[in-house]
Amino acid sequence: MINQENVSAAVPETDCSPRSQARGESLAGTASGIRAFLLIEHDGPWGTEALEDSRLPGAVLARLRREAGRTGVRALLIRRFRRRRGHATARPRIFVAHTRPDRAWCETTTLDGYGALADLDLDALSRGERLGLQDHPEPVLAVCTHGRHDTCCASYGRPVAAALAAALPDHTWECSHVGGDRYAANLVTLPGGFYFGRLTPVAAVSVAHRLLAGELELDHLRGRSWFATPVQAAEIAVRRASDEHRIEAVRLLRREITDQADGRLTRCRFAVTGAGDWIAEVLTTAGEPELLTCRAIKRNRPAVHTILAVRPAAT
Repeated sequence: MINQENVSAAVPETDCSPRSQARGESLAGTASGIRAFLLIEHDGPWGTEALEDSRLPGAVLARLRREAGRTGVRALLIRRFRRRRGHATARPRIFVAHTRPDRAWCETTTLDGYGALADLDLDALSRGERLGLQDHPEPVLAVCTHGRHDTCCASYGRPVAAALAAALPDHTWECSHVGGDRYAANLVTLPGGFYFGRLTPVAAVSVAHRLLAGELELDHLRGRSWFATPVQAAEIAVRRASDEHRIEAVRLLRREITDQADGRLTRCRFAVTGAGDWIAEVLTTAGEPELLTCRAIKRNRPAVHTILAVRPAAT
């Protein structure tokens, strides 16, 4: 396996994660925009499109596909690391989570079968209303290991999943595609909706322990899924400038968006506990065309977030 910390110029162009790192692509502001999650335990097999290829009952799959798409709830498959694969789970565990800052929550239950998924109120989940399942206050650590979707997800994700499963077995799950293949290894944490990328096994354990202590490790933070990507980049910039790692200590107050000749300007104001209000200005432009995944056959322009200013707000 390629060492992410010593990327060679000889890396094949199809290996998207080390290529992204080699060209200096920033992690900040790259988390998928998802406000509510449904995690479904399913040991396998996971095809290229995990949910579509999951062999769930046809009616259940059709409803999930329809309702998740309509409500914006992200449905992911999860499994414990090294569990025997090749079969569905008789009594699957599920998690539902809503990621609104200051009101994030997670619930869990074990179903009698996959047919019970049809009873979930995804509209309520999308609105942030609890579903009456068991409260789950501990963080869920979901590592993308979906190699059928992207080779790098398995190459880099599985060692990270192994390390986290050894350190925090009750918290750790493998999961299907979460977005951002080229930032593998990727970790999503619930209920906060924080995305971390380019994790090594050692870094992942450090990130997880800091999260359990109520802090964010910034070097691997991609962003908070509740926010639009420019706001994610702005929050990380403010945290760096104010040296604030506590999850609850930074709060978005407002944002303003202005179209510019060379891109889109997002101006954010954050309240930082003990440090007053801070302003961050982010210019979002289109980057150079790149192959953004291992399986890509067409080059696309990724969004580039440039921090123009980050400073305490004038009093």
